[in-house]
Amino acid sequence: MAKGASPRKVEAGNTVALNMHALGTLQYIRASIDAAGLLAVPGSAGITMGSVGCVAALVAAHPALAHHWLAIWIAAAITAFLCGSAVMVHQAVSARSTFYRGPVRKFLLCLSPPLVAGALLTVALYQHHDESLIPGAWLLLYGSAVAAASTLTVRSVGVMGVLFMALGVLALPLSPAAANWVLGAGFGGLHLVFGVLIGWMNHEQR
Repeated sequence: MAKGASPRKVEAGNTVALNMHALGTLQYIRASIDAAGLLAVPGSAGITMGSVGCVAALVAAHPALAHHWLAIWIAAAITAFLCGSAVMVHQAVSARSTFYRGPVRKFLLCLSPPLVAGALLTVALYQHHDESLIPGAWLLLYGSAVAAASTLTVRSVGVMGVLFMALGVLALPLSPAAANWVLGAGFGGLHLVFGVLIGWMNHEQR
């Protein structure tokens, strides 16, 4: 001990240093856990899904196929889901990253309830011959699902969800023929725009 140094002062200084070190370690651990809890959504998945949505809008707008717009969009939704999921899995395998069980489970729990509600509501509206309300319901429920799931992804995904909901409000009073283009703007246009944006953000972070 240095001459003139008080034992109490030395102990207090060591205690402060240890507390600061412990606090820094806890902050690092918390940041690591938060980072591990985020689910990476590749922009290419959004671009793929958006491409399917654009094709569906164009096909459903054809006069000879307009009567089958609901079947066309249901087929497009299934195709987009499968293609988007395949792109996410492929990118994760290529990057040798791991699908964390917790974030994936939470992501699906956020997405699933509104999507299941949308499927049940579609059946009910179809049975009651209120098909004109289906596009708005789809956009509103999908937007709410995406906005909820955005807590586990990047913030821009939440913005996309809110925009989907806004399009849903716009589509509710429209006829199926007019709402078809709003569906295209949402499931096609928004997916494409935010897919490109997220892809650019991911590229900048590398």
